[in-house]
Amino acid sequence: MTVRIASTKFVLEWITESLASLYGIEEVIYSGRTRYQRVDILRTRDFGVVLLLDGFLQSSEEDEFVYHELLVHPAMISHPRPRRVLIVGGGEGATAREVERHVDVEEIQMVDLDGELIEIVKKYLPWGREGFEDPRLRLVIEEGRGYLSKQPDGYYDVIIMDVTDPSEEGLAIQLYTKEFYELAFRKLGDQGMIVTHAAPLLVKDAIIASIQKTMASVFPRTCLYASYVKSLEGMWSFIVGSKGALPSDLRGHEVDRRLEERGVRGLRFYSGEAHDAIFTLTRIYLKNVKAEGVVYSDKMFFKDLRLDKLKP
Repeated sequence: MTVRIASTKFVLEWITESLASLYGIEEVIYSGRTRYQRVDILRTRDFGVVLLLDGFLQSSEEDEFVYHELLVHPAMISHPRPRRVLIVGGGEGATAREVERHVDVEEIQMVDLDGELIEIVKKYLPWGREGFEDPRLRLVIEEGRGYLSKQPDGYYDVIIMDVTDPSEEGLAIQLYTKEFYELAFRKLGDQGMIVTHAAPLLVKDAIIASIQKTMASVFPRTCLYASYVKSLEGMWSFIVGSKGALPSDLRGHEVDRRLEERGVRGLRFYSGEAHDAIFTLTRIYLKNVKAEGVVYSDKMFFKDLRLDKLKP
């Protein structure tokens, strides 16, 4: 057996307490800290340019479009007429880029806590710039929950949550609780919906089940779907809560028709065919998921408590 060392520097990223990923670095493009987090932008052989926050890979040049298209478009096309969209987080700009493909959207608000990160992204990430150029986008540098609490009730059609993982310490924890979803429910219109990324299916089932259960304690309808993202090394999951329609209501031919009618162009992954495959495969995987989950609430979390330590 021949062992070949492809790089002199590596990133070791722990997925669970006993499972980790290891990948080589070809170049450090940027490394530094903002007020809120450590930011590393690296060039890798396996994923191209990657963005890491506090040592955790957030997206990569090779497949960021898979994650961002699946975060945005299933919810957007499920809503009968999305005109006002709020993005919470999304500092790298790609979530806004995907929303902007919908030509009938009139207003896009993006609220992110870390303005320094956004400036770094604009300078160093090849896929992060164009999302900030659309005149429909209004960027606000503020904490997302506090910002949302000040907006009019019933104002938004779709809220898209692109914040840090629920297993991490920090302010992101308060964006996955029942109290937050109650706030979002009030700020959404009659057919409104919220979508959030969650965690890798089959690896962090308890967290995923808990987020969906928490959302379902507020929203009358929810659905879960997942797709493999190479750089995230797993079946990454997304959860939608809705007052009306859901992505799981749609079939592939309807997805393609709505994308065409709404002028959505330039997609590299999401389509009617992908939609059918993703929801079919997710249903099959979920037959083997046993975690029941708990309802997350604000009072469950204090200084030293982490979501990934909670046992349903």
